Parts: sequence; C-alpha cells; structure tokens
Amino acid sequence: MKVGVIGASGYVGGELLRLLIRHPKAELTMATSNTYAGQYVYRLHPNLRGQTDLKFVKPDLKKAVEECDLLFMATPHGVSSNLVPSILETGIKIIDLSADFRLKNPEDYVRWYGWKHANPDLLDKAVYGLPELHREEIRGAQLVACPGCMAACAILAMAPIIKAGKVETDRIVIDAKVGSSGAGYGVSRSVHHSEHYSVVRPYKPVGHRHTAEIEQELGVLSGGKVLVSMSAHAVNMVRGILTTCHLFLKEPMKPIDVWRLYRGFYSGEPFIRFIRDRRGVFRYPDPKIVVGTNFCDLGFEIDDHAPRLVALSALDNLIKGAAGTAVQNMNIILGCDEREGLRDIGLHPI
Repeated sequence: MKVGVIGASGYVGGELLRLLIRHPKAELTMATSNTYAGQYVYRLHPNLRGQTDLKFVKPDLKKAVEECDLLFMATPHGVSSNLVPSILETGIKIIDLSADFRLKNPEDYVRWYGWKHANPDLLDKAVYGLPELHREEIRGAQLVACPGCMAACAILAMAPIIKAGKVETDRIVIDAKVGSSGAGYGVSRSVHHSEHYSVVRPYKPVGHRHTAEIEQELGVLSGGKVLVSMSAHAVNMVRGILTTCHLFLKEPMKPIDVWRLYRGFYSGEPFIRFIRDRRGVFRYPDPKIVVGTNFCDLGFEIDDHAPRLVALSALDNLIKGAAGTAVQNMNIILGCDEREGLRDIGLHPI
C-alpha cells in the first residue's frame, strides 16, 4: 500500500516516517511540511539519515490522492477537519492523529477545544482508533481517529474494570505524568531545558481535554454516563506516560478477580503486557521500559482501606500513544499481522 504523511515535521510525524520506512507492507511515497518543503526529511529527523532520501513537499491534496492509497494526518488540531471531507470523496482511507474526529458530540469540541467543528456530520463516520476496543470497526473504516496519548493510556488501564461494572462510575480520578515530547515540536518557555529539567510540574490540574475521550469511551463500555477527574503533570523525561487511575469499588475484590478481568478482556492482544511483580525494581508499569515500543504495560493494586483499586498503565506517548497505534490501525485495515513494523523491543537501560 502506498502511504503518505500529511504534517510529517513534528515528533509524531517523524515517528510515523521511521515506522513506515521499514514496514514490509507499506511504501512511503510522501511526507509534507509547509515549513521544510524541499529539505531531506533526515535534516529534521536525523535518526532517518541513511534510511531514506525522501524530501518534504508542500501539502498538495490532489497529488496526495493520486500517489497514495492511505494518508496519515499528523496536522495540528483543527486542521484536518477542513481537509478530510474532500479526501474522503476520492475513496482514500485516512488515519487521523489529531483530535479532530475523536469525539462524537460536536458540542464537546466547543467545550474542550474552544472551536466549532467544521464538519460535524463526519463525526459518526469516524471510528475511534484504539484497536483493543474497536478492532472490528477499524477493519472496515475509511476514517480512523487515533486516540490522544493520555486518553489511550488511561482507557487501557480501566476498560476491563469499567466494563465489568465493578466500580463507581461517578468518581474516577486519573493522575497522568507525561514526558516533554507530549508538548510537541513547538518551542515555549515551559519546554526550555532550564525550565523543564528536574521538574514535576502540574500543568493541567483540571479540565484536560483528553478527559472528553476517556469519558466517551468508558461510557460506551459501562453503558451509561461516566465522570472523570483528571490531572496532568509534566515530568523530567522526554518520552513516556504513566497514568495512576483511582477507581472506587462497589464491593470488595481480590487480586485474582482483577487478574481474571484483565486477562479475559485483553486475551490475545499483541501489545498489552501485565506487570505486577512481588520482587525487584520493576514491580509496576514504568514508562522507561516501554520507550520506543508499541506496548502498553498494565498493573494494579488493591487498597482495602479505601476501598479502592489503583490501576496503573505506562506507554510511549509517541508510539502506542500516537504513531504506533496509527500503524497498528493500518495493519488492521490491510488485514496483515498487527505486529508488522512494530516489533521493536525496548532498550534497557536508557
């Protein structure tokens, strides 16, 4: 399949290029950038030097449709919603990594993103691109909306428990810690080395926009309204997310009961790993261990005092939280092994 990346100059775009260059079922034919058009992609993504001679080109949707069978949209939020409709008319498949088609209710874009959706009629057509929840829908989709990185991490941690109806759905608390690459390629004082180094900084204690996705997807699983309280922190690492999710039990549960729910829900999932060890340093999910991989590591602990279930999850925000899930979605659409192009094992130590 011939594929292109619209908006390939950012961190997520760079990771898409890296994964697609080596993918045995995909031919990367186009990488667009307004700012860097005409330059080799390895000038901006130096890890790709010697791997490709592809140059950035200006976005040209007519040319993209002629040269590609599938397009990845890695544009800023609010851009793809204006571009996608005309592309869909050609029959091209689209995997969108922005937030533009993640939410089903157009009013949620006004509330959480501060803008009115340009094409709300397409929201129902888009499939939320979290394979562990929507694999069969993704398989036949023309438009796939990849989840936000923190949303994916939190949803995967809680999905089995929420679906089983074992916890209160009107008070779910999520603490998320994310590396600096989660802020994207742009420059600001908050990501300046002297301001970000050694930091554990609450930057969105309330009102984080990924809350909307989490409530939406957990609501589908629970069959009713879900209320999520989420706080996000910037921490001193480049890549990775750790979410600590506090779920309040309706009735006591034993660890074996929780294990059964997780293992049953994620049976056969190639990128879900369970971690709850009694010994050693790595007893719970740790973002350091999943850097560069498409794995999401899950773990938990039961607090009999509260009573509360603490669900933990870790992933690489640029891979399983973005580009890796996008490629996994492409594999599902292609009907090939979901692990194609995503078999990397994490580095340790790093």
